[in-house]
Amino acid sequence: MGLRGRSNLTDCLFYFITTSVVEHARVFSNYKCCNLLLKNILHYQDAYHFEILGYVIMPSHFHWIIKTDPKYGTVSDIMRDIKKYSAWDIMNELEKELDEEYKILFSSSAEGFEGQRRKFWMPRFDDEVIRNQKMFYTKLNYIHYNPVKAGMVHRPESYKYSSARNYLKDDHSVLFVETTYL
Repeated sequence: MGLRGRSNLTDCLFYFITTSVVEHARVFSNYKCCNLLLKNILHYQDAYHFEILGYVIMPSHFHWIIKTDPKYGTVSDIMRDIKKYSAWDIMNELEKELDEEYKILFSSSAEGFEGQRRKFWMPRFDDEVIRNQKMFYTKLNYIHYNPVKAGMVHRPESYKYSSARNYLKDDHSVLFVETTYL
């Protein structure tokens, strides 16, 4: 798989990242799936020493802003491992719940991917380098207002799986977010 120019960004540290579930399946409507994703994020945060500056887990995708530490790995390394291992955990959880619709979806999504019998995430992820403070706040507001725009809550801080709670309520109970960086 090509890096799509990521090798040119070795001096860049701040990223806005989006990744989605195959067919935009709404698996993160299930809080167990959200918690499994968070567990994997925390595990790889230890391994790759990145800082989380913002995030939201929507029903079919998640957005986040991270600051990487190149001594420990690239944004591609981080996303590869989080996507790979969270996929296994989440698909296993959904299979335990005997959700045949998801079993069929994940199996059919793997067709054409040699050696895979299930596929959870869409094949790539989107990332943008955060180049300045204005861009950071634009992306952070986009993240925080995503659940409001989707009609899931009336106020950003009301959504459990969003860093709006960290910034507006100083609530780090779901996931610690570095709110004083910029």
